[in-house]
Amino acid sequence: MKYTFLFFTFFGTVLAFGQTSLDQQFKDIEPKVVEWRRHFHQNPELSNREFNTAETIAEHLKALGLEVQTGVAHTGVVGILQGEQSGKVIALRADIDALPVTERNDLPFKSEVKTTFLNTETGVMHACGHDTHTAILMGVAEILSQNKDKIKGTVKFIFQPAEEGPPPGEEGGAPLMIKEGVLENPKVDAIFGLHIRSNIPVGQIKYKPEGFMASVERFVVNVKGKQTHGSAPWNGVDPIYISAKIIDGFQSIISRESNLLVEPAVITVGKITSGVRFNIIPESAEMIGTVRTLDPKMRTHIITRMTEMTETIAKAYGGSATIEFQENTTITYNDPELVKQMLPSLQKVAGTEHVILSKAITGGEDFSYFQEQVPGFYFFLGGMTKGTTEAFPHHTPDFFIDESGLLLGVKALTQITFDYLNQ
Repeated sequence: MKYTFLFFTFFGTVLAFGQTSLDQQFKDIEPKVVEWRRHFHQNPELSNREFNTAETIAEHLKALGLEVQTGVAHTGVVGILQGEQSGKVIALRADIDALPVTERNDLPFKSEVKTTFLNTETGVMHACGHDTHTAILMGVAEILSQNKDKIKGTVKFIFQPAEEGPPPGEEGGAPLMIKEGVLENPKVDAIFGLHIRSNIPVGQIKYKPEGFMASVERFVVNVKGKQTHGSAPWNGVDPIYISAKIIDGFQSIISRESNLLVEPAVITVGKITSGVRFNIIPESAEMIGTVRTLDPKMRTHIITRMTEMTETIAKAYGGSATIEFQENTTITYNDPELVKQMLPSLQKVAGTEHVILSKAITGGEDFSYFQEQVPGFYFFLGGMTKGTTEAFPHHTPDFFIDESGLLLGVKALTQITFDYLNQ
């Protein structure tokens, strides 16, 4: 085994970075990746509506001579590159959708796109970096297509729509791509992906074996009370008061019942709707929120306790309530053996000191659904300008990415592909 590992390391290094031609290809691709990213950033499209984005991707892949499939999971694009030798099948995934966020950045390629989302006028913005993921994978496709003679096996480029979730009443995202057979014909052996982060310095890569990002459930609580005049609450049952008690109970599940030494967990109520007038106690209230967990047992316990508390607290105060859960993502689980196997690839391109073991985060990623089907490895790529002490969070109007970090993403996925298929 020791001999095999040394050969793999030497072979991978010489193959990917010992040749002047490949170094020059990386230099040539960087301005293209930046240009693609700026185009997508200026022309963002929401989930399941990425029509122009998909067309741009498909045209590029076709120009590279790849076999191209369009209309996968509504607007997804898949490119297939067959190496000159037979071997395993690797999948590389990028998400392509934007968010209903109005951009505040003063950029020459700032998004000015407007739309109506859930009956609300809003801007559209790549406020999570999916524009960079798309551009990076387009760059990887171009590099690998120029080096087919060095590829032993097949590469599947998966450009996935609706990672942020399909519109109400629609299917989409990774689950629909899987349902439509994206991991078959040819059957994928392993899948890899990355996510740029605004709070990680350019040049760094962060990773974690096993649970890396949280499972995400959306929940809706409907509380039923009894309407009455605001001056005489004893004549009714106040659903707003009951809602407050339920929220308080939910937080006790985290602070008093969940072993946070195992993994973190979060319950957030993000929206409460009730009432029409200041002096009327309303008949009902609705709460919408999210549950995020990184351990399957904790997830089961938290959801069970939320259900119990919703019903019993409402009953204790004279009302009634129900709760419904909708799964958005499962746990983003990095296969430990695959991480161990491919970690040297990341260290080659970024330097060992810049590839950092990370703690899990409570954000969610539907890349997790691919990982339930085949071994997968998902990692973070730095997008924060070096020397910056504070970064704007993802999903905000001021979200910003330093484009000097994009080339490392291209190199990382390229190196992983060469090493995985040729070891």
